[in-house]
Amino acid sequence: MSQSTAQPQAAGPGQRAGDAESENRADPGSRRAAGSPLGLHRVLEPAGVLPQAALRLDPSPAIWPDEVRVQVERLNLDAASFRQLREANNADPAAMRAAVLEIISSRGKMQNPVTGSGGMLTGVVVEAGPQSPLGLQPGDRIATLVSLSLTPLVVTGGLTGWDGTSEQVPCTGHAILFGRSIAAVLPADLPASLALAVLDVCGAPALTHRVVSDAARRLAAARASAGPVVAILGAAGKSGTLSAAAARRAGASQIIGVVPREREAAALRGARAAGVGASLADQVVIADARDPVGVSAAVRQAGGPADVTVVCVDVPGCEGGAILATAQGGTVIFFSMATSFTAAALGAEGAAADVTMLVGNGYVPGHAQLALDLIRAEPGVRAIFDERIDEHSSGSGKPGEQ
Repeated sequence: MSQSTAQPQAAGPGQRAGDAESENRADPGSRRAAGSPLGLHRVLEPAGVLPQAALRLDPSPAIWPDEVRVQVERLNLDAASFRQLREANNADPAAMRAAVLEIISSRGKMQNPVTGSGGMLTGVVVEAGPQSPLGLQPGDRIATLVSLSLTPLVVTGGLTGWDGTSEQVPCTGHAILFGRSIAAVLPADLPASLALAVLDVCGAPALTHRVVSDAARRLAAARASAGPVVAILGAAGKSGTLSAAAARRAGASQIIGVVPREREAAALRGARAAGVGASLADQVVIADARDPVGVSAAVRQAGGPADVTVVCVDVPGCEGGAILATAQGGTVIFFSMATSFTAAALGAEGAAADVTMLVGNGYVPGHAQLALDLIRAEPGVRAIFDERIDEHSSGSGKPGEQ
């Protein structure tokens, strides 16, 4: 492919991403036009796809006028990716570090080739292009709220500070944010590790709040005597506890928490909800989320079926139980990278289940602020988060406790 000597332009409808790459590398200092706000100009292969679907991205540090370069301090691998890396490498820290480094160096981003997912990061803004719409300034300590699977990334130093026991990976390097990326300045009143853990899953409580609020309005319009029943699979994990608190705030009349073991059940029963003098979950049941009949029976015995079911577990095979636990006309929110669209769609069809199924995409307007407000206001949620972070800090944490 020949290099163009014309002024660099973002790859557009009539231009291949590789052409933008050639211009990018030909004369980085001469750029005057903004890049694609979606990051198309950073796609190396295959041409014509979005960065998330790309096999390789260009992570070079020279930014386009609407980009932001971040000095990376910590990666937060998503739960499904972390579980897969840990299991595939027998929990060996050296092997896990090598696997992550190979993914990043070969792809120019952190996208697990097995799960297809990535995570997020925290760092400090080093440079913000003059046309960046993100409102970030050099020196801002931020968390990215877009997936690592579409974020150009370079890691240096060999990840030597990571022991493989936690999703949070201390590191050095740089990352690039596009015009339509999302980031939040880390709050000064919360520890960075806590803020990162909260922002990692902030899409779940925000979408839960929206869906439960809508269900509560429908029930009120129908003059129902109570608000919606909400079931949460994986209710003792990060996204699960925040979703429970959000559901309560949105008008849920009963919250049923589904967890796999007594340890999580005890933690959830002990978590108090702010302002209601009750536990975060009204009923806590122990069931394997991969057992459709068992989950359905447990939820129904606890007061279901649910008007809204939220799936926050990071293992495959949870679609059937969520569908069967949901009332006809209800809604299932799948907030897990381990969800199978095929299993969900065909499972609902086979069970003649008239349910609306939503894929939580991680973004709802105001999601970061809502999650941070919940962690500040809900002592029960804060206690579970603090315990989880302490376990990982001491090396005793277990993957997949969502």
